[in-house]
Amino acid sequence: MSEHDNNNMPSIPSAAGLATALPRRDILRASVAGAALSALPLWSRFALGAEEELVPFTDMPPNFTAPPVTPGAIHFLDTRAIDGFYTPNEEFYIVQHYNQPEVDAAGYTLKLTGLVDNPLEFTLDQLKARPRVEIDVGFECGGNGGGMFQGLIGNARWVGCSLRDLLREAGLRQDALEVVFYGHDKGTENIRNLSVEQSFGRSLHIDDALNANAILAWEMNGEPLPHYHGAPLRLIVPGWYGVANVKWLAQIHVQDRRFMGRFMARDYVTLSKIDIGGEERWEERSVTKIRLKSAIVRVTKSGDAHTIMGFALNDGTPLRAIEVSIDGGPWQAATIDPQASAYSWKPFSLVWRGATPGEHTLVSRAIDVSGQVQATPEEMPEKPTRWENYAQFPRQVMSS
Repeated sequence: MSEHDNNNMPSIPSAAGLATALPRRDILRASVAGAALSALPLWSRFALGAEEELVPFTDMPPNFTAPPVTPGAIHFLDTRAIDGFYTPNEEFYIVQHYNQPEVDAAGYTLKLTGLVDNPLEFTLDQLKARPRVEIDVGFECGGNGGGMFQGLIGNARWVGCSLRDLLREAGLRQDALEVVFYGHDKGTENIRNLSVEQSFGRSLHIDDALNANAILAWEMNGEPLPHYHGAPLRLIVPGWYGVANVKWLAQIHVQDRRFMGRFMARDYVTLSKIDIGGEERWEERSVTKIRLKSAIVRVTKSGDAHTIMGFALNDGTPLRAIEVSIDGGPWQAATIDPQASAYSWKPFSLVWRGATPGEHTLVSRAIDVSGQVQATPEEMPEKPTRWENYAQFPRQVMSS
């Protein structure tokens, strides 16, 4: 099953309901060790204040909410309920393409094969004995967007070992071009009327695979990697869309040609019309690195002040600013959560005072240090495919 919107949505909890549900998340966040938790995040509160209320978005159905986690089904967040820097494991989005295999950690082995001098094989314990790497990484589904109000997203602290170190230990041959990652999850594909069983697979160019921040992860937010998130081992490629982060990792294979599996060559392919050397052409391109994006997902009110909150994501390029415009007015600089790092999501907030009664339009944009500005919908290329929805995302709220 590939990523898609889901229109069967149950009812949304009230503000009081949100307040009741939030304290249990404190338990998970407390388990995430390290100095990163010493900073005060913008979404550190576990309930609305006594004088604070959740302001409804008028662009959302009144019964919108996140579905429960169900085997084989998509799970997404109700982004208005984001209240902390780390997404609890049970709420982090899930998209499944084939089955969700139960892989025995005790008997687990990872193979590293192909164009290497020393093919390798590791047990999970041997991988865990390697130097420990911890990194905050947030990512979204390649098809995340307005249909689920940006809910196919999550941010977590991942623990594992360096992919680059394993590849170097194996000894990459000079003709190595791509590194392919195969999962234990499998499905039947029909290619020119021939049905074959295939494992889920994605690849990285050798330069991307040697990124110092890519890891093989066995821990998520201070807990063993959960089943639905690829236990016992998954790939984490910071700055890339979720599809690249292969779950239930079974084999790493180095080869001298492009990998052309379904999820590289036929699915997760963006079709867009672009200028190529002065010629307007339709281009097909694999979904890879996260495009510069921000979105407003929550508005609260206390007295005459509103707080506008949202997040930004990108490929790790440092941000210069996140800005918010109200009713087409001037862009105002938002405050970015001090916990934000290169590959995490970047929560932001802006205090809005003196809102007049009635409906208002709010929109955010992210700007990186290279001067790239998040595109408006009008600036987006002509793109019939649903992948890479990174345009500015206007929201409507009603102020009383």
